[in-house]
Amino acid sequence: MHLNDRQYYVKPPKREKITSEEITRLGDVQALVAQLYEALHVGEHQIQKERELNGKLEQLNEKLGPLEAKKNELDQKAARKTNALTWVGLGLMSVQFGVLARLTWWEYSWDIMEPVTYFVTYGTAMAAYAYFVLTKQEYLLPDVKDRQHLITLHKAAKKAGVNLAEYNDIKRQIAEIEHDLRRLRDPLYMHLPAPPPKTKTFSASEIAFAKKQQHKAQQLEMQTVVDSAGGTLKSKH
Repeated sequence: MHLNDRQYYVKPPKREKITSEEITRLGDVQALVAQLYEALHVGEHQIQKERELNGKLEQLNEKLGPLEAKKNELDQKAARKTNALTWVGLGLMSVQFGVLARLTWWEYSWDIMEPVTYFVTYGTAMAAYAYFVLTKQEYLLPDVKDRQHLITLHKAAKKAGVNLAEYNDIKRQIAEIEHDLRRLRDPLYMHLPAPPPKTKTFSASEIAFAKKQQHKAQQLEMQTVVDSAGGTLKSKH
């Protein structure tokens, strides 16, 4: 085995056949474990735990329902406001472009406007760097839009009296309970055999195409047999 430019010699242990006595001993151990499992009422404990988690999940879902509806409404309003701000930004950039073009080709000349455009560009770079200094984030348009969306959402939630911290806490608890339920229902924890693998299903068109190909293959095989038989008869003649 080569690991980090070094070669190691690995010798695996010999695989020995299991005797009938060892198999019988393993069967006795499995039976003992099953009896211990039944004696400790592990199955009843799992059922009781699952009922308890389901009850908590129902209570949390009841609390989450009104908060989810209000949060979705505020989310839609924040999205509309954020989209409006993006269009406002595009409009301001268009106005800036029009003013610079007017001053360059009508009012003044490029010799006068060149330093103006330089300072405008440099001022834009300074604004992007100031954004990084204040937010500790790079000035990327998708990130800026998401940040503005969250700021608008939290302001609207505070104004409407919606507790987003409580909403996030309930969502976290629901995720934890669903994770615990998946663990309880896992065959390894329930000591059940693993579910069989899913067999691939085929559509009617795929089945018809396969039958057609099989029929063509059979016809080709029969034609080959007939041709070989004809060749044998000609050789005899």
